[in-house]
Amino acid sequence: MGAGHGHKLHYHGHSVVHRAPAHLKLVGLVLFMLAVVATPSDRYAVFAGWAAVLLTIVGFSRVPPAYLGRRMVVEVPFVVFALLLPFVATGPRAELLGLNVSEPGLVAAAGLLMKGTLGVLAALTLAATTEPDDLLRGLQRLRVPDPLVQIMGFMIRYLDVVTGEMGRMLTAMRSRGYDPRSPRHWPVLARSLGALFIRSYERGERVHLAMLSRGYTGTLPR
Repeated sequence: MGAGHGHKLHYHGHSVVHRAPAHLKLVGLVLFMLAVVATPSDRYAVFAGWAAVLLTIVGFSRVPPAYLGRRMVVEVPFVVFALLLPFVATGPRAELLGLNVSEPGLVAAAGLLMKGTLGVLAALTLAATTEPDDLLRGLQRLRVPDPLVQIMGFMIRYLDVVTGEMGRMLTAMRSRGYDPRSPRHWPVLARSLGALFIRSYERGERVHLAMLSRGYTGTLPR
């Protein structure tokens, strides 16, 4: 967790990127992603420039590359989809490593990989250099509707609680001879997830009643 501070994605540090105002980092991330997405897939030199800018920011942040690299696994589904594109897309065909692939699919796959990788790395850099509370305050400064900010705040607050409860349920399943990865036991897993949803909903009701009893009127204290 980075010296025990913040959420699991945050890396505790004192770099210039860590100290930058959260609302400016949020605006920078949005502008960077709009520029990356708007770049045509065949402009490889432009993507190299975006990558250089992003890697420079990562360097200034002093976040270890291995720390970000381990969290890049979230991109794996996009990578798999991109690798399949040259084989399923239509259009002119070309030879690549002895394989017959689609040229438009190959360009689209390269663009998807570059845009996805830059986007994931940029988002992880923001999360690693910004405390969750600072992100919420940054969203408030950007005039994001207060209900959305509160929803995000509660999500951050109770995400570890819900995932911890799910981990205990999976441990209980395994202790009773059930394997959540086995298709034969998926009905049991589905019932467990349903029970987890009901528990989370009931927890939310109790939290809401506790907030009302303490004077909550729809706006949280700054």
